[in-house]
Amino acid sequence: MIIPKRLLVLRTDRIGDVILSLPIGEQIKKNFPDCYVAFMLREYTIPLVQNHPYFDEIIVLEEDKNKKVSLLKNIRKIKQFNFDSCLIVYPTFITSLIIFLSRIPNRISTGYRWYSFLFNRKIFEHRKYAEKHELEFNLGLLRVFGIEEKYSPAQIEFNLQVNTVSRKEVLKKIYASEDDDGKPIVIIHPGSGGSSVDLPLIKFEEIIRWLTINHDVKIILTGNDNEWDMCERLKVSSDIINLAGKISLKELIALIDNCFIFVSNSTGPLHIAAALNKFTIGFFPKILACSAERWGPYSTNSAVFKPEIDCKDCSREQCIRLDCMSSINLNEVFKVIDNKLKTLIRNGVLNDE
Repeated sequence: MIIPKRLLVLRTDRIGDVILSLPIGEQIKKNFPDCYVAFMLREYTIPLVQNHPYFDEIIVLEEDKNKKVSLLKNIRKIKQFNFDSCLIVYPTFITSLIIFLSRIPNRISTGYRWYSFLFNRKIFEHRKYAEKHELEFNLGLLRVFGIEEKYSPAQIEFNLQVNTVSRKEVLKKIYASEDDDGKPIVIIHPGSGGSSVDLPLIKFEEIIRWLTINHDVKIILTGNDNEWDMCERLKVSSDIINLAGKISLKELIALIDNCFIFVSNSTGPLHIAAALNKFTIGFFPKILACSAERWGPYSTNSAVFKPEIDCKDCSREQCIRLDCMSSINLNEVFKVIDNKLKTLIRNGVLNDE
């Protein structure tokens, strides 16, 4: 068994992936309280780890303006910290080579990549079969440190921090007047950045129309720069605000922390909402690689909807061809939202006006 004293956690992909790696910090500190733990990630995901109570250092991956990873700059940076162990949670060839050439003694990652010879502590699990959740796969790497636990959403804390200045800034953008202030916020995030097969836009429009008719809520549309036009098409009412591409990641975290319901496809912000314990509704295809079983919200405060069409051996091509996501029953979605809002009113969280 390895006893880490200076550990680097390397996760250099996207928002949701970083979120699902955050619990590693707490598990390490719980078992090895004196261990120095650093998290290495891409610059745009820094707000996900800032002020995290279980990470001692944030290290930014060195990239040029074209997002090409610098081999030498990263090696020089990492060597300064004298790490004895590294969890390469998301391995790529270049980052794995960086860790190897940085001469970190214990290099822990999957045993199923062609470049796995760069690791000397291998975990043999195929994630593509979705036999468990991505978060549990991430925590499974800790077996090399003798940490072998069964995890469940009820016991996991993400410790995602909300920036107070960003909270004030983003609330200014959505509440135009005092009369408007106080309406419960419902966030609709219709894109996924291509990481999954999405619920059709017309279905999101149905959800939004139903909300505007049945509940007095503040509907906010979110997305990236490329999704602004998509979100603009969902503005069925002048009261709906489109913030796609208009707010920073810090502001998005703060906005989600102020919402009551978050509705989206499989995407990073969904995991932000789940990490903040917001009621999260997610739409997922049956494709194993992007299924709810592997990528769903890791939370007890959530609802997941999948296609009702009867199909087998689902692939992205088949899912698109059969238009599987259109078979999701929105009446069931409406019931879940309705029940949640009524429960919040009954518990005194929302006003019944």
